[in-house]
Amino acid sequence: MKTQIIIKAGGRTFGGTLADSPTAGAFRAMLPLEISMTELNANEKFYRLSKNLPVNPAVPPIIQNGDLMLFGSNTLVLFYKTFSTSYSYTRIGRINDASELAEVLGSDNITIRFELP
Repeated sequence: MKTQIIIKAGGRTFGGTLADSPTAGAFRAMLPLEISMTELNANEKFYRLSKNLPVNPAVPPIIQNGDLMLFGSNTLVLFYKTFSTSYSYTRIGRINDASELAEVLGSDNITIRFELP
């Protein structure tokens, strides 16, 4: 069963959907979570979680704007641009409508809140 979540950033609210996986379930158990995410590579925000989550890494065919992934076992990554990668990630979920995500997240570090509806 896929779980809906709410992502709040920059005064905006986005709906999201978690994958049906042990990784997403472990992330869901951490909610609500308000974190300061660090800008990286002009395409993503990341945050190192205080604990490791279950992983099932794979190289995605393409990273999509709005993808919420886990790099390694404890680095939460929210992508705000679409691009190709050679890195492995474990999918956590995605923002349902990420069309304005890049504009809202901007190019600096930002506080983001993940919560259940």
